[in-house]
Amino acid sequence: QVQLVESGGGLVQPGGSLRLYCAASIIFFSIYNMGWYRQAPGKQRELVASITSSGNTNYADSVKDRFTITRDKAKNTLFLQMNSLNPEETAVYYCNAAPDNYWGQGSQVTVSS
Repeated sequence: QVQLVESGGGLVQPGGSLRLYCAASIIFFSIYNMGWYRQAPGKQRELVASITSSGNTNYADSVKDRFTITRDKAKNTLFLQMNSLNPEETAVYYCNAAPDNYWGQGSQVTVSS
């Protein structure tokens, strides 16, 4: 059974940083393209960042130079380092594995003073 479990979310002040984790129980994790998405209240889920099996990364324009996606294939873990967070980035952050489209349960990130 495939499971993606996110952690690392929480409350952070504007300008602060958080690191999200996604633990994947997927056979052959290394061949999956992985992504982080977020969904704010009343808004559609949007792609934040993705990383291919070969390590190529892609970012939404709004997070470039502030967020970094990485993966540890040996530990089947995906990471998202988020810096300089702003209140508009309050959302539930989800981990995704493609192309089979597996999703985690999400991790709440709240940016507020």
